[in-house]
Amino acid sequence: MAWTIDPTHSQIQFAVKHMGISTVRGTFGTFGGTITDTDGCVTGADVTIDVASIHTGNEQRDTHLKSPEFFDVAQFPSAAFALTAFERTGDAVTASGTLTLRGETRPVTLTGEVGGPAKDPWGNEKVSAELTGKISRADFGLTWNVALEAGGFLVSDEVKLSVDVQAVKQGE
Repeated sequence: MAWTIDPTHSQIQFAVKHMGISTVRGTFGTFGGTITDTDGCVTGADVTIDVASIHTGNEQRDTHLKSPEFFDVAQFPSAAFALTAFERTGDAVTASGTLTLRGETRPVTLTGEVGGPAKDPWGNEKVSAELTGKISRADFGLTWNVALEAGGFLVSDEVKLSVDVQAVKQGE
């Protein structure tokens, strides 16, 4: 059975420390994908993200993030996640897969919880997942940084991910 991600009711967010003292958050506004299951067990998920849809609330920062110093969207316009394993205990889940970003593919693990299935007022069957995880920027070639006078760096290597997904069941 296939489920299509509903981008209207889903979000892909990230958070990174700035100067070690504050957090900058952002979102990717354009993405899509499918989730597959067999007999109620998730067996696959493929998500594609339009990296140029990055939004942090600051146009100058967003332009810098799209540049070759960060995501290099001219050369690497999309990112992708492919599920390799899914474990569920009650509503708690662990989703393991590969994330391809800026031409680098690395394993990533997200944990969280699932909801549904439930029917919306129009009879569509929906499921959801709220997942979080962490990645290293350096693992994906995102190494631009500036050393701070007092020690440390302008942008942390660790990036926190938050994925809230709602998907709708496709016709059989």
